Amino acid sequence: MKEPVQQIKELDGKQLYYSFLAGAQRIFEHQTLLNKINVFPVADADTGTNLASTMRSIMDAIIPTENLKQTAVALADAALIGARGNSGIIFAQFLYGFSNEINPDEALTVRSFAESVKKAVAYAYDAIANPVEGTILTVIRDWADYVYILKDSFDDFTKLLVEAYSKALESLAATTGKLEVLARSHVVDAGAKGFVFWLEGFMDFFTMGAEKAMRRQVQVADTSDEMVEMPHDVINFRFCTEALLVGNHLDKHKIRNFIQHCGDSLVVAGNPQKVRVHIHTDFPAEVFSQLQQFGNITYQKVDDMVMQNEIQFNRKYNVALVTDSSCDLPKELIDQYQIHIVPLSVHFGETYFLDRLTINPPQFYAMQEKSDTNATSAQPASKEFQNKFEYLATHYDSIIGIHLSQALSGTWSSSEKGSKEVVGRTGKLIDIINSKTLTAGLGLIVLRAARALENGATHAELMSHMEDWKEKSKVRVSVKTLKYIVRSGRVSPFKSFVAKVLDLKPVIVIDGEGKAALFSKSFSGKGSMKKVMQNISKISHGKKIWEYAITHANNPSAASWYAVEMEKLTGKKPIFIDHASPALAANTGPGIACISLMLE
Repeated sequence: MKEPVQQIKELDGKQLYYSFLAGAQRIFEHQTLLNKINVFPVADADTGTNLASTMRSIMDAIIPTENLKQTAVALADAALIGARGNSGIIFAQFLYGFSNEINPDEALTVRSFAESVKKAVAYAYDAIANPVEGTILTVIRDWADYVYILKDSFDDFTKLLVEAYSKALESLAATTGKLEVLARSHVVDAGAKGFVFWLEGFMDFFTMGAEKAMRRQVQVADTSDEMVEMPHDVINFRFCTEALLVGNHLDKHKIRNFIQHCGDSLVVAGNPQKVRVHIHTDFPAEVFSQLQQFGNITYQKVDDMVMQNEIQFNRKYNVALVTDSSCDLPKELIDQYQIHIVPLSVHFGETYFLDRLTINPPQFYAMQEKSDTNATSAQPASKEFQNKFEYLATHYDSIIGIHLSQALSGTWSSSEKGSKEVVGRTGKLIDIINSKTLTAGLGLIVLRAARALENGATHAELMSHMEDWKEKSKVRVSVKTLKYIVRSGRVSPFKSFVAKVLDLKPVIVIDGEGKAALFSKSFSGKGSMKKVMQNISKISHGKKIWEYAITHANNPSAASWYAVEMEKLTGKKPIFIDHASPALAANTGPGIACISLMLE
């Protein structure tokens, strides 16, 4: 039990903020453990990462003031915007209830604090479609109820929090017996333990003071060898899907009732202007389509829980391979080699989608044909890479990110920025590679790295081959029109003008600098395709092709023709034929067909 060292009878905004930060620090320190014991509602091993991401979003957004009400509202709003995962969103809703119940005209005393946290519990329960006891909900409620009971016994926050902390520990220990999955695994609920870690730091602020609480060195046990009997329960729905809705007069209950048929683990939190939605589903695109009826979706997240479960229980390698959705690798290869994908986004005006997750190629082509708005693409934010690397750093020894050409997209820069944040915090080795290519050209580099890992290659050995593999990756694209590529700024408008006037069908090559260049031209589509084959025959003469793949934007006939010709040339079938990602097709337009190959 911690001994109080200072008396605080009224709490102001800055004290609330810095005590919150001390709590967040405890979650950062223990996120690996929280990931490891995460078995409910799904053993996807990301509760620690999600809670840490939620806390970091709050820390990044808040500027504390003396005004308690303003600070509490700002904390709650930042939590709602940045919340991730089931526990993160429940915690955000609890904070919203707490901030909503604070009287702006009164000082926050022990009594008013106790009344506010007790009332906030109802907000947290109200956000859950089917509340389950033995989770973070239970521990929040038991702690808040005990704080309320103690409000007449103490007038000092320090003594109150020290006494109430013991109740939180007791409630946490009891979670194991309340849920069968926890009992079988001999663990407490991960979200509940995260809340207790946060309470510990929150309390440290009062018992130690701000500076010591933030600097305290916690001895975090190495959990890598800890025996935890994890269940291999069936995952009912594959994708952990989240959205942030912004609008006017948003009704949480109406939204919840409207989409609850789409899956389980439904949490709908927020206020009339912002609503955070969390659901486990097999159909993320359907969820987002239905949510659009209520407001503007300003944030989307889709995590593959089957993949996360595999990483937790059947991780194949010690090095994580990360790429982006422009690699065009089919799902079977991504799953087979446990490759981690960060999606680009596709935009039609204010409406946006996650590439290959909430919009697939056929849907994209249909929208592109009907829409009066030109589709555009956007790189993932560095925060998305940061979250991905933060999660992977708790499961892998090191990480290599391989991304589409820096000359064509800011994706590499976002990944590099996100990686530096995580390296600084975790000390893990993370290397980010500019592939200087795209589509299956990028995919083949990632695939070659994956096969090398399968054969026992180390991180250093992979890095020693990267420049050679990049040099041996070739991409040739036959294009129906340069209109879309010029609009995206990928080639010179003057060259487009010449091609348009002469009605030429161009061939695009990704050059050594990773830029799109006009390589050749023809008066017909078939003529340009023949020129592609002539060039490939030339560059592969006397050399062995390691693998090749064919991608296209709604042009299956051209893809089939290329497949036949390439098999004649190489004696082998393509490793895959697939649609180009919508993020790429938005910049190239329909009708392109592409051969990507890698020399042995």
